[in-house]
Amino acid sequence: MRAALAYILLIAILLPLFSQWGTIAYYHANKAYIAKVLCENRAKPELHCDGQCYLAKKLTAQQEQQDKATTEQVQKTPDFQLFYQSNLPFLFQPVVIAQTTVLPAYLPGSYPSPRYSLFQPPQV
Repeated sequence: MRAALAYILLIAILLPLFSQWGTIAYYHANKAYIAKVLCENRAKPELHCDGQCYLAKKLTAQQEQQDKATTEQVQKTPDFQLFYQSNLPFLFQPVVIAQTTVLPAYLPGSYPSPRYSLFQPPQV
C-alpha cells in the first residue's frame, strides 16, 4: 500500500516535467493529421513545415501556462517574519566584580615547573 502511494505521489510530482514530452509525442503520433488539417502553412508545401508551426505554438502556450502558474504560486506564498526588532531602548548597566582573591594555605607561592624535574640530561 505504501509503495503504491509513493509511486502515485512520485508520478504526480514528475507529471509537469513530462508534459512537453507528451505534446511532442502527440505531434509525432499524429504528424500526418496535423500537417493536413491543423498546419498554418499547408497551402505552402515548399516550406516543408509538416505541422512544426502547430507544435511550436502548443509548446509556447504550454510554457506560458506553466510560467503563469509559477508566478501566481510565488505571489501567493506567505511571508514569514524571522525576527522581531523591539523599539525598547537598551540600557547599559555597569557590572561591578569584586577583585578580592584569597589563596588557600595549601598552594605554594611559586609553582615549580615539571619540565626541569622530568627532562634532565643523563648523568655519566
